Amino acid sequence: MGFLAAIIVGGLAGWLAEKVMKSDMGLIMNIILGVVGALVLSFILSLFDIGVPAGAEFSWAYLLTGFVGACLLIFIFRAIRR
Repeated sequence: MGFLAAIIVGGLAGWLAEKVMKSDMGLIMNIILGVVGALVLSFILSLFDIGVPAGAEFSWAYLLTGFVGACLLIFIFRAIRR
């Protein structure tokens, strides 16, 4: 995925995670959460030989992976903070 597409999809995934998890992070943090969440979840899925298909600039699989990964990061952050 290209750099610009990763930022757009990461921002969208982070924004969706922010709404679902009821947190207020801001635009930059949404992008970071979406991109890092996608990287973390992709790594975890690769341990089980499950991968996200490559090749497309935009993919629903990337958006879903970023969303779930961002939700996971928000959950972990909240658990550590308590």
